[in-house]
Amino acid sequence: MAHSAISSRGRLYGALGTGALVVGGLAYVGLGDPHNPSFLFPGCPFKALTGLNCPGCGGLRMTHDVLHGDFAAAVTDNVFLLVGLPLLAAWLLLRWRRRQSLMTKSALAVIMVAAVAWTVIRNLPGFPLVPTVLNG
Repeated sequence: MAHSAISSRGRLYGALGTGALVVGGLAYVGLGDPHNPSFLFPGCPFKALTGLNCPGCGGLRMTHDVLHGDFAAAVTDNVFLLVGLPLLAAWLLLRWRRRQSLMTKSALAVIMVAAVAWTVIRNLPGFPLVPTVLNG
């Protein structure tokens, strides 16, 4: 069998496996309720160590909210990821279609500065957009 056929098959299996993992993860988050403290998923190590919300804290709850059409709750849980992930995906897709390098040093710098700024802002006292948790 030709090398290109083997690598093509490997890419196909990799894409199918990744797709299955994504669908399974979305099903688990959509059918379960990450707002409930009894939801089985590892906690955020940054929050466990510092007591502060990291840039991704509330991402599972935000995903659950989006899957259930509750965009107001999704904004409250993590507006940074709600807006940022689709923008990043569109930017990466555009660069991929143009056959450009997907991630540049300046792009990484922008993402890191935005993530640090979001972390600081969301942990200010009284900031209203913090991840919600329901009482078990």
